[in-house]
Amino acid sequence: MSSQDKQSIIHVEVVLAMPDRQELRSIEMTAGSTVTEAIMKSGLPDLFEGFELDLDKVGIFGNKVSADQMLQHGDRVEIYRPLVADPKEVRRQRALNQNEASSRK
Repeated sequence: MSSQDKQSIIHVEVVLAMPDRQELRSIEMTAGSTVTEAIMKSGLPDLFEGFELDLDKVGIFGNKVSADQMLQHGDRVEIYRPLVADPKEVRRQRALNQNEASSRK
């Protein structure tokens, strides 16, 4: 393999975390590959029964990106799952419960 061939290969990780299980795949891609191509190559969405991939909910290292974002060597592609509850509503409910508990004492 020539040095030019080595430079055209990048290593990335693709991760998908569900409440009860997380999977991470380290894969090799050609330079210029996109987030979508890495997700498809990883096969992760197929490992979770009932999971529906939404390419509008993906990121790299915690930052939301578009599915056609080109990858760089060392990127960690994250596939985000739908939220079960609105985080703002959960915090509001927690605060209400704490206030009620405090007033009972």
